[in-house]
Amino acid sequence: MFWTASSRSYAILGAIDHRPILQTTSSPLQSFVMSAAQTEPAESQCANHRHADVIVVGAGIFGTAIAIALARQNRSVFLLERSLKEPDRIVGELLQPGGVKALERLGLESCLDDIDSISVRGYEVHYHDQAVNIPYPADTPSERTPHPQRPEGRSFHHGRFVRKLREAAAKEPNIQLVETLVTSLVTTEDTNQVLGVKSSTKGALDYFFAPLSIVADGYNSQFRDKASRKVESRSKFWALELQDAVLPSPGFGHVLLGDFSPVLLYQIGSRETRALFNVPEGHEYAKSTQSVKRYIENEVLPNAPASIQPSLAASLEKGRLRCMPNSFLPASKNRTPGVLVAGDALNMRHPLTGGGMTVALNDVVLLSELLHPSQIPDLDDVARVLQQLNIFHWRRKRHTFVINVLAQALYSLFAADGYYLSVLRQGCFEYFNRGGVCIDAPASLLGGLAKKPLLLVYHFFVVAFCSIWHLVLSRPLVLLPLTLVDSVVVLIMACWVLFPYIFMELAG
Repeated sequence: MFWTASSRSYAILGAIDHRPILQTTSSPLQSFVMSAAQTEPAESQCANHRHADVIVVGAGIFGTAIAIALARQNRSVFLLERSLKEPDRIVGELLQPGGVKALERLGLESCLDDIDSISVRGYEVHYHDQAVNIPYPADTPSERTPHPQRPEGRSFHHGRFVRKLREAAAKEPNIQLVETLVTSLVTTEDTNQVLGVKSSTKGALDYFFAPLSIVADGYNSQFRDKASRKVESRSKFWALELQDAVLPSPGFGHVLLGDFSPVLLYQIGSRETRALFNVPEGHEYAKSTQSVKRYIENEVLPNAPASIQPSLAASLEKGRLRCMPNSFLPASKNRTPGVLVAGDALNMRHPLTGGGMTVALNDVVLLSELLHPSQIPDLDDVARVLQQLNIFHWRRKRHTFVINVLAQALYSLFAADGYYLSVLRQGCFEYFNRGGVCIDAPASLLGGLAKKPLLLVYHFFVVAFCSIWHLVLSRPLVLLPLTLVDSVVVLIMACWVLFPYIFMELAG
């Protein structure tokens, strides 16, 4: 289904503006390459330039999955990746049950096999010297499943999962996987419609053409639209890989809360456990790797569960401490014809709740349905494609709203940097301690299983009132007037935490 030197390609090359549309500056080398491309005869260009139905830039979680989904719809796909080596990242290691279900819908569940992945049954929250277990709730009984089991997530080494996805893509006859560095988008001068991409393949100038280019080049995207919101980062995750750590509740992700910023612990292999330490920007310990080590040693290690302290201390002494920004980016509409920005290039949330891959895979399910040949027989129908991408922007909020808002709101509570936020954090823990629906509903929201925004809002404000009730009980009656004032402030703080993220999620 791939071809070169087609009459369509000759026609396109005659209308190309080779300047990158999403960059304001270019290096001398880029200028030289663009100048060379402009003077190269069209016939010699076409001899090496290829055309397909879809170009996907970035062979990560989203990019590889959407390439496979479209290829199985009999679309020809170029999957372009700057490096096909197995990635080595410290995030994207926990797939919630909602993401596992999306992977199954895509027929890619086998990619979780043979990578030493670990079943995840829920969370355990440690607050000072107390702990509460929050398992994922069982599915509602039905005629098919009268005794349903509790859903499970999976955790793993990120690079191994990506490798399996790429191996699955390489087996698809409609996908051509190319190791190449995409440098710019190719557009027409009059409409700025994207016709394809320009890249460097083994040092040589290369072009790929398609009526639709899907850009999924990650959190540090070079092709994110200028009109989109800027990426925000209020903290970094510093990571260690622990060997043979004994977690208090194996098979559960652990969240450590206390007089330090949140810490995450979860297994990524039969012997390996990931430890992520949140360090806010501007924190006195955030100046260098050595200062972060002192922070972990002085603040976190003495307050960590006793069972993991030996492996944590050993890893801190001998292991490699790495960091990654915790980024937040609300999604913006894709308005440029011929291109779709997706994955982390489009939308990010704090990784505290591990919802990123779940959002990405559910996006793939939705987008593959909207771009199905039964909906769009010909991707050259630019108006129809833009219409479907507009539907994608709004309909994806069904599965992104809860995950995006919950991730940001929980981070604000768990990383409480003020008195009233700490009251809400205490109330949240007390709410979990009640058990029953007080843990079933939050666990369902965290796991990407319940996609009900009103359920999120309801439980968040129940937590707020639980916090107020706990505050009232903790003070003597003589301080009631002051307690009432503080209670009002706690409620206002809850609104301040939640509503801005709701507005940003709903904004077009």
